[in-house]
Amino acid sequence: MKLLTKLTAILSFNVLAAQQMPTQLNETHPSFTYSECTADGNCKKYIKSLVLDSNWRWTDVDGINCYTGTEWNETYCSDPDTCAKKCSLEGGDYENTYGITTPSDNQVRLAFSTYDSSSNLTSIGSRLYMLDDSNTYKKFYLKNQEFAFDVDISTLGCGLNGALYLVEMDADGDVGQNYNSAGAQLGTGYCDSQCPHDLKFINGEANLLDWTPIPNSSNSGDGRYGTCCFELDIWEANARATQMTPHTCTIQGQYRCENETECGDIDAGERNNGVCDKNGCDFNPSRLGFDSFFGNGSEYSVDTSRPFTVVTQFITSDNTTNGDLVEMRRFYVQDNQVIKNIAVDFGTGNSHDSITDAFCTEKTDAFADAGDVSSFADRGGMKAMGQAMDRGLVLVMSLWDDYEVAMIWLDAQDPPEKEYANISGAHRGPCSVDSGKPWVVEVEQADAYVTFGDVRVGDIGFTMASLNLDDDNDDSSGITHCSTDLDCKDAANSKDTICVVASDNSWDQCISCDPIQFQYECPYFQGSFKSTAEATCGLTCDSLSRKDSAPASSIM
Repeated sequence: MKLLTKLTAILSFNVLAAQQMPTQLNETHPSFTYSECTADGNCKKYIKSLVLDSNWRWTDVDGINCYTGTEWNETYCSDPDTCAKKCSLEGGDYENTYGITTPSDNQVRLAFSTYDSSSNLTSIGSRLYMLDDSNTYKKFYLKNQEFAFDVDISTLGCGLNGALYLVEMDADGDVGQNYNSAGAQLGTGYCDSQCPHDLKFINGEANLLDWTPIPNSSNSGDGRYGTCCFELDIWEANARATQMTPHTCTIQGQYRCENETECGDIDAGERNNGVCDKNGCDFNPSRLGFDSFFGNGSEYSVDTSRPFTVVTQFITSDNTTNGDLVEMRRFYVQDNQVIKNIAVDFGTGNSHDSITDAFCTEKTDAFADAGDVSSFADRGGMKAMGQAMDRGLVLVMSLWDDYEVAMIWLDAQDPPEKEYANISGAHRGPCSVDSGKPWVVEVEQADAYVTFGDVRVGDIGFTMASLNLDDDNDDSSGITHCSTDLDCKDAANSKDTICVVASDNSWDQCISCDPIQFQYECPYFQGSFKSTAEATCGLTCDSLSRKDSAPASSIM
């Protein structure tokens, strides 16, 4: 995910990256509370903090800019090493300079455009990381886990992206590499699957070689090197469109790509040849033919004019943290109602409501004329993504606009040319291909913001246990609890549905002994309940291939 730093300077001052510790301004990291939930129904709160990415910060030598507009100061930045040794990375005022506030202890609000009257500057967008302690990023390990968060994207129009995702950054922010003495405490070390070239410093050196200003940007440019790593896009969205996308790589950890092929540079025709998969395996309801599922208004299944909860489950081959990642599953909660994900059939007779290797393969084949390729599978697919999750991923929250392609890959038609208008997979959302131009968006949507909150991580089916859903028997995964079979008569997917109670009374649930539905429900079975359910139905979770029970609409 390439996110360009934008700061409009009326005074001679810039908020950009460097590698030495502050000499002018210190900062206080805003605190942020998240919860970890376990199968006993308890959620424990942890107080952490957030740090702004280094690319937004002022870099200077005794108050004199190292970088202004789109140009390096050659006095201090004559070469990569000299620049990194001399220039200091300064702290910042999160609220007044960057528009980053915490409305409550478990919420963060990112403003899109923030005018700072004290410096006469306007800052555009931001990117934050969660810290585990003052010098280390928090690593998340999400296999066989569930990740939930609340989000308000009601003001984000076409061309904006309020994103929550994870990347395989180094926990220390690459501190100690060459001349990087700042590290995680000042937001260094970013990487993602797009191998972005716009970072001012990579691996403790200034990325100033071959520096080229980005067209129409008054602040950003691209250097010779990019910074690459695995990327797990749990959430990329505005009020008109959304998608979740895993991206795989052939490398582990943060990696500096050295040339056009390694970096997968688009202008050089190398997009699909880099060390990372830039396309990813995306699940976008509009692209899959469900324009009425997600949008701004009560007529949509998920109404983005109001806050809602996003829940993502990471299913493994053996329902433990040791198994291979095989599935990314999604549902939503709004107004205390569970909203199941859409299901699609690519004309093969298979129904898909989640990301699996089979979904990715069939989507690639169906959307080949729109440019889809097998780059995700070629770099290991779901198993490789799971291996990166084993190594731990850093949480990122951001709000940005797109100087490369105006976000059409998320919310409009991509490819944008007229001849693709009726090609399967080109339609990605309701926006015009001209609607997301940053120089327009930054004026017309200056008041936009995104709020992320109540982040919960834990055992599958339990991050939402504290919610009071309308049906007291239903939990956040659509599970119906019970005492007798009578409690199951109105359960969803009620074919052959009976009440099963674990042998140790630790869990109860309405389940179906229909083989297809049983396998669909298996990932929710925990501990002794799994063995009780298997014995009751005479079925084994691991012996059946999962088939989605929900009817699917065909994309073909």
